Amino acid sequence: MSVPESISSNFIDIDGVKVHYLSAGSGECVLLIHGWPTCAYLWRNVMLPIAKNYDVIAIDLPAFGLSDKPLNQTYSLKYYESVLEKFLDQLNISQVSLAVHDLGGPVGLKWAVRNPQRIKRLILLNTLVYTSFSWAVALFVMATRVPLLNSWMASPKGIAKAMRFGVENKKNLTPEVLKNYCEPFRDKKAGKALLKTIHDLHGVGEIQRKLANFDVPVRLIYGENDRILPGIAKTMQRVQKDLPQAQLTSIPGCGHFLQEDQPQKIGELIYEFLQNS
Repeated sequence: MSVPESISSNFIDIDGVKVHYLSAGSGECVLLIHGWPTCAYLWRNVMLPIAKNYDVIAIDLPAFGLSDKPLNQTYSLKYYESVLEKFLDQLNISQVSLAVHDLGGPVGLKWAVRNPQRIKRLILLNTLVYTSFSWAVALFVMATRVPLLNSWMASPKGIAKAMRFGVENKKNLTPEVLKNYCEPFRDKKAGKALLKTIHDLHGVGEIQRKLANFDVPVRLIYGENDRILPGIAKTMQRVQKDLPQAQLTSIPGCGHFLQEDQPQKIGELIYEFLQNS
């Protein structure tokens, strides 16, 4: 995985599963959680502005990126909750500012609502939050259960197609960049594990019920031209209603994978939020 020199690539073992993560900087911890079908690599250029004053960690969730992809795991939100808990405990990190994107929203927020004392700030990018999934999300979940179609979706060609569909600035997705997203899924077994990550989202209801209990600073940032989550504007407005302290910024000319579209801007917005809250 090719990342800037100032970012280190690391592995730890969690219950026999090798988990990969990227890290940069020092200070208070900022934990970045990716979604489907990406990995820590998505955050590489966002990390640099933040790392000026913070310890920035981007995890590859199991079944993604360079982390192990065992087929005997459920990849439920409950499973990922346990992974995050053990991951931070092993790194001796007691509290984080948490940034989530896409499927990383339910993953990170499920852990967060059960561990509010470990959350210093929340940062939500184009992500899932509520149980009322859009037609696009429902169609996507259905597609991941259709034979042949699903295996293509979790293949290098399907992942490359998803990445291109999810950005506005397609020139940013060079062959080298796409290779870093696609290479972990050359093995069909890895693709099967990836598909399992979307099949058990039980726990989103708990997020919906408990989200308004957070009294920490909250930052909402989203790309306006999101074809993967076309209802993102309504989602963010609803979050702002549940969390009136949230500061909201929408970015025109930016798609679902805003970390690829405008990484420097996203990093600077997050850094500014951390410094001022």
